Amino acid sequence: MTSALHTSALTSLPLLARGKVRDNYAVGDDRILMVASDRISAFDVIMGEPIPGKGELLTRLSLFWFDLLGPKGQNICPIHLTGDDPESVVSDAEKPLVRGRSMLVKRLKPIPVEAVVRGYLAGSGWKEYQDSRSVCGVPLPEGLNNASKLPAPIYTPAAKAEVGEHDENITYEQTVAMIGPELAAQIRDTSIRLYQAAAEFALTKGIIIADTKFEFGLDRDGTLVLMDEVLTPDSSRYWPADRYQEGRNPPSYDKQFLRDWLETAQVDGRLWNKTAPAPRLPREVIEQTAAKYQEALQRMLG
Repeated sequence: MTSALHTSALTSLPLLARGKVRDNYAVGDDRILMVASDRISAFDVIMGEPIPGKGELLTRLSLFWFDLLGPKGQNICPIHLTGDDPESVVSDAEKPLVRGRSMLVKRLKPIPVEAVVRGYLAGSGWKEYQDSRSVCGVPLPEGLNNASKLPAPIYTPAAKAEVGEHDENITYEQTVAMIGPELAAQIRDTSIRLYQAAAEFALTKGIIIADTKFEFGLDRDGTLVLMDEVLTPDSSRYWPADRYQEGRNPPSYDKQFLRDWLETAQVDGRLWNKTAPAPRLPREVIEQTAAKYQEALQRMLG
C-alpha cells in the first residue's frame, strides 16, 4: 500500500483548525490553505487509520466540480478558489506535502448550515419517511420505497456540529430563524441548482448522485460563496446507475463499505457504540474502502 497522511504538520504557516478531513492553515488574513488529509470519519468519529490516496482524490474531484459548476463552467454561484498555486505559500521543503491535496481559498465567514439536497430516499431520510412520510419537515407522497427517486429534489438542511459531534437535521424554517429568510432561500435555491446540474452530468458517467451536502460562506461584501469540498464520495451518496434497483440499497462508491463494517465491529469485546475511540481498521477494510473511492474517481473523470 502507498503511504498515507493522517495529519499534516506544516511549520511555514499557522494552523487555524483541523476538521474531520482537512487541516486549514492561515495565509495572511484573507486566504486559507486547505490540506486534505487521508483521514476518514464515519458516524462523525474520525478513524485512527488513514485511507491511502483519499486526500488527493477528494481534492481532484472537488476541483473538477468547482470548474464545472463555478464561474469557469455553468456559473451557478461564486466559489472560494483563489486560482493561486497552493505550493506558492509554503516552504520548498513542504511543497511535496501539499502537492495534489491542497486548495488555496478565500477566507470567508462560514454559514453554520449543512445544505443537504436529496434526489433519492436513502439513509436517515428513508428512516424518517417511514415514521412521518416526510423528511426534515418536507412532506412526501405515500408509496415511496427505500432508494426511491423523489418526484423532485428536496432541500433538507442540517445544523453543522463541531468535530466529533453529530450534525442535526433541521427544518427549512429553522434555517430561516438562524440566518434570515433571504439568505436561507438563496442557499436552498442555489443548492438545488447545483445538485440538479451535478446529478445530470453524473448520469452521463453512469453514476447516480442520490444526495449530497454543500457548505457556503460569505465574503467581505456579503456575497454567498460555495466553499469546502464539493460532490465527493465523502459528502455525497454515489450509486452505480447500472445496478440501481428501487427497494434496496444499491452498492455505493462512498464510505458505506466502512459504515457497514463498523456496524458489526467490536471494541473491548463489545459492539462499538459509535463514539470515540473507533475500532482499529483491518488492512482489508482500508484497501476495499480505498478501492471504492478510486472507482468513483475513474467512473466520473475517466
